[in-house]
Amino acid sequence: MSEMTLNLTELKEILKSAIVELLRDNREEFSELLADVMEDIAMERAIAQRETTEMVSHEAIFQLLEPKRRCGY
Repeated sequence: MSEMTLNLTELKEILKSAIVELLRDNREEFSELLADVMEDIAMERAIAQRETTEMVSHEAIFQLLEPKRRCGY
């Protein structure tokens, strides 16, 4: 078996080409994966934010929303 030598630039180009081909061939799966990652990040941030903010009652939230309902929003 013969040895093959690649320099860093060649390796980068081969990897870049392989990744582009993978994304192109699996666009739908990649989109779903990206959406899942974004949802996970948003959930993690919401949980972290909840841990540092004070609790608010449902009544207080609905009181804030009530004026907007009357305006047609």
